[in-house]
Amino acid sequence: MKNGVFILVLLLVLGCKQQVSNDETVRNPKVDSIQQLLTIAKTAKELSSDERRAYIQDAEVQALTLSKDSTRLEQLSQVSLAYLQQKDSVGFRQSNAKLLKLSEEAKADKILGYSNWDLGGFFENYGAMDSAFYRYRKALESFDRLPKDSTSKSLKARMLYNMARVQDAYKDYLGGETSAAAAIEIFDELDDDYRLYNAYNMLGILANGFGDSQKAIESYETARGYIESSNRENKTQLIWKLQNNIASTYLNEEDFTQAKNVYQELLFNTNLKQEIPDLYEKALGSYAFSVLKTEKNTKKSEELLVEAFSVNAATGDLYDRARLHYYYSEVLAAKGDTLNAIANANESYNIAKETYNNDRALDALRLLTRLDTVHAASYAEQYYQLNDIIQEEERTKRDKFGRIRMETDDIIEENKILTQEKQIWILSSTLMLLFGVTAFIIISLYISNNRLKFKQRQQESNQEIYNLMLAQQGKLQEGKQMAQKRISEELHDGILGEMLGIRLMLSGLNDREDQASMEQRAMFIEKLQAVEEEIRTISHELNNEAYKKFHNFIVSLEDMISGIEKSSGISCTFDYDKKVPWDNLLGDIKINAFRVVQEALKNCVKHAKSENVSISFQLVDDMLKLNISDDGVGFDPNRAKKGIGLKNIISRVKKIKGKVDFDSKPGHGTIIKIQIPASYVEHTVPQISIAVNA
Repeated sequence: MKNGVFILVLLLVLGCKQQVSNDETVRNPKVDSIQQLLTIAKTAKELSSDERRAYIQDAEVQALTLSKDSTRLEQLSQVSLAYLQQKDSVGFRQSNAKLLKLSEEAKADKILGYSNWDLGGFFENYGAMDSAFYRYRKALESFDRLPKDSTSKSLKARMLYNMARVQDAYKDYLGGETSAAAAIEIFDELDDDYRLYNAYNMLGILANGFGDSQKAIESYETARGYIESSNRENKTQLIWKLQNNIASTYLNEEDFTQAKNVYQELLFNTNLKQEIPDLYEKALGSYAFSVLKTEKNTKKSEELLVEAFSVNAATGDLYDRARLHYYYSEVLAAKGDTLNAIANANESYNIAKETYNNDRALDALRLLTRLDTVHAASYAEQYYQLNDIIQEEERTKRDKFGRIRMETDDIIEENKILTQEKQIWILSSTLMLLFGVTAFIIISLYISNNRLKFKQRQQESNQEIYNLMLAQQGKLQEGKQMAQKRISEELHDGILGEMLGIRLMLSGLNDREDQASMEQRAMFIEKLQAVEEEIRTISHELNNEAYKKFHNFIVSLEDMISGIEKSSGISCTFDYDKKVPWDNLLGDIKINAFRVVQEALKNCVKHAKSENVSISFQLVDDMLKLNISDDGVGFDPNRAKKGIGLKNIISRVKKIKGKVDFDSKPGHGTIIKIQIPASYVEHTVPQISIAVNA
């Protein structure tokens, strides 16, 4: 069935007449094939996402084989755009990176500008506004290098408009106003009424954000004039959006009467709810708030908000739902239902945090400070902390935008200077052609000679480095041999000699049982103990990694747990398998297990606010199982950002080839489950048989 539909689509594509951009596109069958593959990927609804991706990949492969640079870049640009339209972020980033590189190499400014434009839109959709601004700025530079005509001017102005939108997102209102004004100047020259509407609308949004309501209203009215004189099919819908923006400006200025009137006029349009339900919901919620403020009619405001909540549930606009809960909290507070008012204000704050709606989060905290007098101080502290963070982040972004603009302006100025210098150089070279050719030959010979000398010196340096490495290796080997010889001499001449003499003397005393012989045997036993101490001293000198080996591992754990228990006041229990030879575990396992328990207990004290902690260390089927559970506040492992402590635990478990799992829920404590392959040190203890007659 699917193959039959595919053949039908392919026949339709082959039968359609397509407009082409240049003569080569008409003549080159490869271009037709690429366009057919892209059309199928975009229009064949029965294809899965993987099948669509396969068609785009085939088109990309064929585009890379085209011989003419301009045609190849045009087709690759369409391939990159197809990935973006199919929401294939990986494919888009890879194809866009290739296109950027090839466009720069070919100095194809138009394609380079489009590529940066696409990448800027991609970043904007993912909320990376600083990267989006940078790419829009790069696109602006590329379009500025194109020949000056209506197309290149329009492209420049559209990039300035995009930059203004990004600047508004981070409250860089002055910078955004500059970008929007520059876009308006170009669109006005081109008599582009629709884009003048967009630019003036953005100028109004920026002025509203800056607090200049008069300028905002003037900009919106100017935008309305341009769209009303246009012939666009969606003119009515665009006017509705402008009305909402105007009413929102009055609302922000707390001119609730004007806001109510404009919202009432907007909601009077019977088709608004059906055609733009999200705009209808926004206007309805704001109108309800305006009614509350002007008429003090809580019943009417509540009924309007209930309908707004119903529409919001259908549209799924979680971001705007925080605003509705905020308004509903105000209505409930006016009714005297403080408890439900606080609950709605908290819901508004939680949704605002979830959707990164910082302004609404601040409004909710302000409202909670007024409503919940018991916790007002806590809400006020949260408000000031969040406000400081937001201001610092916005200041950082504005500074970054400023640096991007400054660096770009510096580059443009440098390019102008370089262009002038190049012209002067060409003129001078033309006047002194003979001298230039002679100088070129001399310089070429000089450079060639210097390169040969440099290569020769480099070879000599490499040889010298190689000799030094050989000498260093020889010294290292010599040092090892000397150390081995010293150890051998110490063992042979000192310890072995002592032990041989003691063995012979003890053999001679074995058959004697008098007091003197017993005293001599005791003396020789003391000598053996001295020899044992000497062996231990040599061993410690040789083993500079001794610190990694835990002796009395369980005792060390118990001491550490007891110390934390006493210092923090939490109750700890420690259970372990007494059949396991803990001290024979590999040093790496002991040190890392010790540090994991230590880090987990620190987290229980510092973050989890636990009262009881249980530690269990058992051996099951050659696997060491370490479980650490607490009754603390818990967290969501899937959403919480891992701190340094959790990262250290994960890192240490990986070092010893183990696995770790965090089982936790907010309010239900935490269980850390760790499995470690059991590995032991192989001990070989020499048995010395000494016959001593007691």
